[in-house]
Amino acid sequence: MEWTINQLHQLQNKGLEFDETVNLSELTKAHADLQGISPVKVVGRADISSNKVTFHLKISGTLILACARTLVDVNYPFEIETIETILFNSNDFEMDIEDTHHIEGDLVDLIPIIKENILLEIPMQVFSDDSDHKEDAAPQEGKDWQVVSEEENQNKIDPRLAGLADFFDDDKKS
Repeated sequence: MEWTINQLHQLQNKGLEFDETVNLSELTKAHADLQGISPVKVVGRADISSNKVTFHLKISGTLILACARTLVDVNYPFEIETIETILFNSNDFEMDIEDTHHIEGDLVDLIPIIKENILLEIPMQVFSDDSDHKEDAAPQEGKDWQVVSEEENQNKIDPRLAGLADFFDDDKKS
């Protein structure tokens, strides 16, 4: 997923399309919440001009994250569509393009850009709906406590405030 500027200029009239699978398992070291990552599929094309290359990328794969409630592994599929522009000359400056990158040297490498997009895709929390991993999960109850859902707790009246429920009934009787 890397090309020299010279190679890109040779492909300028032909165009560049690619469909590759990359192993980015080193991302688990870059983010503490990331337990693992499947091989990442990168499909895209490049629009090449004399001073820049614009990549139209579709990045997909599966992240393995820890459930925020039970700590079991959760498969989190992702699919990112992005347009990344790389300027060949660091003196060129384009404000209207959101994702603009500058290269140092003669090599255009997409891997750091792909990694950046994947790291930005990691959610703050994920929850497991799978009950198959109950033995691996964190406990759901203990001595004098248990995890309750919001629906279970919604219709319960706090016993300290139970007397207020009759307050408006007394006004209607008067």
